[in-house]
Amino acid sequence: MKASPTPERWAIDLSVMMNKVLGPEHFPISVPVLAREYSSQRYPDDPISVVVGDTLPGFDGALIKAPKGKKGWGIFYNDAIKSEGRINFTLAHEFGHYLVHRTLYPNGFRCGEQDVVRWDSEYGQIEHQANVFAANILMPLDDYRRQIKADARVDLDTIAQCADRYRVSLIAAVLRWLSYTTRRAVLVVSRDGYILWARSSSEALKTGAFFRTSRGPIEIPALSLAARQDGLVDGRTGVLLPPGVWFPEEVREMTIFSEQYDFAVSLLMLENREGYVWHQEEEPDTYDRFSAGR
Repeated sequence: MKASPTPERWAIDLSVMMNKVLGPEHFPISVPVLAREYSSQRYPDDPISVVVGDTLPGFDGALIKAPKGKKGWGIFYNDAIKSEGRINFTLAHEFGHYLVHRTLYPNGFRCGEQDVVRWDSEYGQIEHQANVFAANILMPLDDYRRQIKADARVDLDTIAQCADRYRVSLIAAVLRWLSYTTRRAVLVVSRDGYILWARSSSEALKTGAFFRTSRGPIEIPALSLAARQDGLVDGRTGVLLPPGVWFPEEVREMTIFSEQYDFAVSLLMLENREGYVWHQEEEPDTYDRFSAGR
């Protein structure tokens, strides 16, 4: 029996198709057009027939089976969301559910904010797979690497340009960059003085630069930009903080405050040093250990 394609395989095959039909500069991708046209050709008896905004209290998006007597599926996003990037990623996430999961989950999906924002398999394997598909289809690594080299020094403005190119949220663009960069970097998402979740690049993980949030929120440092919320500081380019604030070494912290999600997004940049290793007291999350070894 032939194995079902992985989320990555689905995205790669669709990217190859779009490159042939539309050329390499086909960004940003129109997910509604792609989802409707591809599903109608590949699965004419079970297509995506509608992609629209709707009232979805408590959810960012949904994949819903058509009413009895009708064929196909509908992809819906919460029309209260104002960010085009957040909407686009949500649509791709639901399209991923359609391609990868719909036969196993015939009742469809209703996905909340954390389902779409967090990419960590410990949070939920099914939602993680939908996010992996969305990231790969909207931000193919070969194209992203052409925009930002793996060893490049970045700030949030640089990554924001990629977010605009792919029409995704800044968080999605940072997470994608973290997946391939050779720089030591950590993304921290916080609210009300506590870390909600964090993600480290593989090089950062090797030196112990990570935060384990699986056991609950961690308080953010009082001297950090995220805690100070200093309106006079350009959080996108950041400030250099001394050892002992975030880690036992200097860190350049870049922080913006996201109204759309009501939390702070911080990118922590550490210098790459040959053979430099220190360890926190706790081990990283399972997902981070897995990512470091890939």
